[in-house]
Amino acid sequence: MRISLVVAAARNGVIGRDGTLPWSLPGDLKRFRELTMGKPVLMGRRTWESLPRKPLPGRDNLVVSRSHPAGERDGARWFGGLDAALDWCHSRGVPEVAVIGGAELFRETLPLADIVHLTRVERDVEGDTVMPPLGPEWVETERGPLLTENGMDYRYLDLVRRPVSAGA
Repeated sequence: MRISLVVAAARNGVIGRDGTLPWSLPGDLKRFRELTMGKPVLMGRRTWESLPRKPLPGRDNLVVSRSHPAGERDGARWFGGLDAALDWCHSRGVPEVAVIGGAELFRETLPLADIVHLTRVERDVEGDTVMPPLGPEWVETERGPLLTENGMDYRYLDLVRRPVSAGA
């Protein structure tokens, strides 16, 4: 099963402020929808709570929370941990799961991920939620043109994990 991370982050790694996105980029939301539609989306509780409309339509909404009981409610499947959520996906033959946040879940899934679909906001912004840094094992495979919306410059990047060489 392929694990993809779908994230928008500022140059300084900020992905959120006070439970919301610190920018308004309609183009990014359109890309998010295209990348996640028809796939299970895996998120933490705070990301779930931040969604303006729940559940995200056309996707299995999977929420990982240590503080809420596992089960189905509010249009989502809740899991007590990442392993349980990934086991659910494996048991259903899911070809790809899209991890959509937040920072803690990105940190947990980054070592397991195959691809990162990154919207890079080309400035530093203030915020209280930060994406873990991508290490040298991540290689850029696609770089979109610079776009501007609502006074923010941004671009789309796709990064894949560099294969580990046999001698490493």
